[in-house]
Amino acid sequence: MKLFFLISCLTSVLTLPITAEELKIFELRSYVAHEGKMKALHQRFNDHTLALFEKHGMTNLVYWVPQDNEGNLLVYLLGYPNQEARADSWKAFRKDESWKAAYEASTQQGKLVESVDSIFLELTDYSPSVLTLKADSSRLYEMRRYTTNSGKLTKLDARFRDHTMELFKKHGMTNLPYFHLAEGQAGQDTTLLYFLSFENEESRDVSFKAFSKDPDWAAARDASQAEGGPILIKKGVASTLLKKTHYSPSSH
Repeated sequence: MKLFFLISCLTSVLTLPITAEELKIFELRSYVAHEGKMKALHQRFNDHTLALFEKHGMTNLVYWVPQDNEGNLLVYLLGYPNQEARADSWKAFRKDESWKAAYEASTQQGKLVESVDSIFLELTDYSPSVLTLKADSSRLYEMRRYTTNSGKLTKLDARFRDHTMELFKKHGMTNLPYFHLAEGQAGQDTTLLYFLSFENEESRDVSFKAFSKDPDWAAARDASQAEGGPILIKKGVASTLLKKTHYSPSSH
């Protein structure tokens, strides 16, 4: 009896959910749905895929669509302890009979997904917790990707760490996770990708207008570029406004 109790306790410990601190590798996946298939793709994720991801050790963090989703795009973020765990999870997921059944049922009238893009990310040392992505689902989100000139990513990080994030907060923006590309990917030494949230698009515009006029921002920007010139390449900022799907995980 005591042995059975001990085994039960050990099993419970071994199957505890992964904590945010244990997540070291993140995967940002973008799916382009075939024309007319977006609704069915959402249904498959809502009814089957998220639960199967969790079953096989993946952590669902957030699911978005662009605010103006003319491109039939779904963007989502998964977390893993490491690349080996990711490989094991995806292998088990693809072999799962429940996934095979859900896939077959959902593609009776044709495949749902036209293309898949995936990049691997690691949190910067100044990033808020990834769990901030599970906050208020009604907010407007923004994904921003900065590309620096060669050798300037460290300077960009320092500017965000020491100045920009606090100034964003000062002007009503909510800082969410900040990422670098994981090792081995093209652009890993020149890319910063991060997320912000706002009450709505109007409040976003007001916040960025106030930020851009703030003398503290001008001073920080100029000081960071006093030696060596511009940090970002020309047209080095890409931005996408996003809204959460109804099935995106919530912290509530």
